[in-house]
Amino acid sequence: MDNNDLDPVQVLSDDECWELLLSSSFGRLAAAVADDIEIFPLNFVAADQRLLFRTAEGTKLLALTVNNKVVLETDAIGRSDAWSVVVKGIARVLDTQAEIDAANALPLRPLVPTLKYIWVEITPTEVTGRRFALEPEPERY
Repeated sequence: MDNNDLDPVQVLSDDECWELLLSSSFGRLAAAVADDIEIFPLNFVAADQRLLFRTAEGTKLLALTVNNKVVLETDAIGRSDAWSVVVKGIARVLDTQAEIDAANALPLRPLVPTLKYIWVEITPTEVTGRRFALEPEPERY
């Protein structure tokens, strides 16, 4: 057995990260505005080596127009393992009708029934991921 097999933290390859991104739909977007950092929970879709989400006018959109460098994190936790993927990238509002029509064809549906007509695309500059082996829960008597 290789010593790396005993390591509870596994670094994921780019392909493994994208596989998880394609299977995920909920994450947290971090954006810096002036001297403040905001974090927004959101649902997203991965397509063509980029991430897309919908938003409305408000703090999130304002943050992206002030500083288009963002970080999106998505993760999952199970009984025996957990994983996390972090995407650093550049956000931009889709502004052509062809881009918006293509985005509307993607399988992204809002989690909360609010009107969000503005599509935002994140073009990754860095994608990293980790998988964690979790300790089994102690038996209860």
